[in-house]
Amino acid sequence: MKDDTNKDITRKAAETELPDQSYSFWRATTELPSFPPLREELDVEIAVVGAGITGITAAYLLAKEGKQVALFDAGKVLDGTTGYTTAKVTSQHGLIYDHLRKHVDDQSAILYYEAAEEAKRFMQQMVEDNQIDCDWQEETAYVYVESDDKEFKNLEQEMEAYRELGIPGEWVESLPIPLRVKGAIALPGQARFHPLQYLKFLLMEFRVMGGQVYENTMIEEVEDGDRPRLLIQDQEFGVTCDKVVSGSHYPVTDQNGFYFARLQPQRSYTLAIRAETPFEGGMYISADEPKHSLRSATFDGQQYVIVGGKGHRTGQEEETTMHYADLETFSGMLLGIKDIPYRWSAQDLYSLDRMPCIGYVTSDKPNILVGTAYAKWGMTSGTLAAIMMTDMIMGRENRYTDLFSPSRKMPLLERIKTAVSHNATVAKELVTGKLDFNRRKADDLEPDQGAIIWHHGKRTGAYRDPDGKLHVVDTTCTHMGCEVGWNEAERSWDCPCHGGRFSYTGEVLEGPPTEPLKQIKS
Repeated sequence: MKDDTNKDITRKAAETELPDQSYSFWRATTELPSFPPLREELDVEIAVVGAGITGITAAYLLAKEGKQVALFDAGKVLDGTTGYTTAKVTSQHGLIYDHLRKHVDDQSAILYYEAAEEAKRFMQQMVEDNQIDCDWQEETAYVYVESDDKEFKNLEQEMEAYRELGIPGEWVESLPIPLRVKGAIALPGQARFHPLQYLKFLLMEFRVMGGQVYENTMIEEVEDGDRPRLLIQDQEFGVTCDKVVSGSHYPVTDQNGFYFARLQPQRSYTLAIRAETPFEGGMYISADEPKHSLRSATFDGQQYVIVGGKGHRTGQEEETTMHYADLETFSGMLLGIKDIPYRWSAQDLYSLDRMPCIGYVTSDKPNILVGTAYAKWGMTSGTLAAIMMTDMIMGRENRYTDLFSPSRKMPLLERIKTAVSHNATVAKELVTGKLDFNRRKADDLEPDQGAIIWHHGKRTGAYRDPDGKLHVVDTTCTHMGCEVGWNEAERSWDCPCHGGRFSYTGEVLEGPPTEPLKQIKS
């Protein structure tokens, strides 16, 4: 650590303002093509649902295998979690390896590491072979603890797991950036990149190979069979195919796999800042709370620092703007801030055992494959899912199939503890959401303000836009009937039960719901 740490750690933030609207650095610096919605009956070999890193990579790989592939997205390509990531390409996924050794076994832990490394190598080979201009830079990744004694003990145990498993990490007691830590694990040979520039190349290559892309096409359900059929919302036509690949947030179809009960949604927040102090390199994530993540990015010759963290369960907090403010304070204290051009948030899913779910949607449905539950490590896990599902469709063995199977048996105690906590939250929200609100009125709302209000004798959600127009919706989530809450930072209605999100006018932003909130006359 540098000698001027004491000065740097107390540096104050400049007089900066957070952007009014949420928009990611990656989206702002990438010009993407647009595609039409599906307008007629379609028959293809492979239907890929979800145009993020999993869907685009899988579509590309399957087209290279000679398959006739169509790619669908309910909104725009790369406008889901992939477009709002921190974009670290690493096998250092927090404190995962000691957890896997304790709750699964050593063999599973080393396979997890090797799977992430394989995905990273695939991506690097793609960049090098095709000379993709995506700011790919090799970095050392660090997971660190600032002060928490319990997490420091966990960090020491993680280092021991590295040693036992043969992972080439190194214990360090200082970082290249001016942040005091009690200890950290450094893992060399990791990478950062611009995810949309990388995936735009794959998407365009997929189109060259004859792949079809359809935006604004909501898949409402999948009918299983020898040839599955995808049902399109509000349309009589659909898509018939040999295989379905789901790369969407929640699987496009549940098929009684009960994914909504097994996966926990979490939101986290990110700033792209221009710092007063040059960033010294490396990628960082804290093991203790509050969670913080840092890495740099370069665009048009300018350096940005991507600062993330402050995660929480979706729909559990209304004053979400404070998370951006906290990140601004942290960034200013650490590096100083010239300005903050972009802010954004993203949502990801966690499984009960913290490993991705990749494979057949259920063990008896071999024509429907899913990749989900990346626990905020979607660059490697999403790429791995695409590779694995391609192998499964092509009839090739993949040594990670059993490890990540959605039907795998999880350690009983861990499964019960996590599931009870998750579903107790759902049950609580189903009851208290119907009862707990203060009876504000529409007249109480200022421009650009939203809240639960009492409207025509019932609980509703209202947002008054900057022009003064009032938008009123029924707050009952169309998935399973929980009550949504207002997310002030993103101007959205978020469900605390299973993470469904809706725009202020009621349109679906994120599943599992497929139907919009009912609009109410104001």
